[in-house]
Amino acid sequence: MTTTPEVDIVVPVRVGAANQQLRYALRSWTANLPHRHVWVVGYKPPWLRGVRHIPTRQSGTKYQNTTEAVRLACTNRQVSETFVLCNDDFFVMQPQEDGVPVLHRGPVSRVEAYYASRVQRPGRYLRGLRQTRDLLVSLGHENPMSYELHVPLPIEKEGMLKTLDVCRRLDVVHKRTAYGVLNGIGGDEIRDVKVLNRSPRFDREGPFLSTMPDSFTHGQVGQHIRRAFPKASRYEAGARR
Repeated sequence: MTTTPEVDIVVPVRVGAANQQLRYALRSWTANLPHRHVWVVGYKPPWLRGVRHIPTRQSGTKYQNTTEAVRLACTNRQVSETFVLCNDDFFVMQPQEDGVPVLHRGPVSRVEAYYASRVQRPGRYLRGLRQTRDLLVSLGHENPMSYELHVPLPIEKEGMLKTLDVCRRLDVVHKRTAYGVLNGIGGDEIRDVKVLNRSPRFDREGPFLSTMPDSFTHGQVGQHIRRAFPKASRYEAGARR
């Protein structure tokens, strides 16, 4: 899906402290992801400036909170009809001048097997994966793809609202996957870019990276990202224009 500088970025943000990952994510978007506005949905850290803000009550689980954030962005008339959905730990490492690519993680069945092999008891995430898959299969999508990647995803507001309505009874909806499958967005398969630990092994040449708080603060991937974007963006208080 082609995006343009008239497209907005939407990022759900939970209540928290300084959120240095968001600071550097914004620097990477400013450098490499053409956009019109950044919409912060949820909590707005005090150092932010120049962004649009949709406040929310974050009284549910993190899955419920982010789903509500996406719904509010889709119902806000000021948000562009197509927007790029990001998390606050998504880093765009290379210019995306031709638009954000549509990417998926391969079959949900393979992703399920990966997570099932890592836990003794299924947590909310794995249960949500299975519930979302079962719903999609019941709707005729026998082997759905997973879009649960830690990379930006272009979203059409109308399609996402219809998706959330279809999935409204799920406790933990894998909304990226449901959106991608129900709207037939296709895309190319990649491995997830999330760096979970301090290991020096990560793709230093790829267009996208994502981190955990510890891997960003103490890992080599965090050093790599901070070196790539040393200058404050226009979204940081005190930055020079």
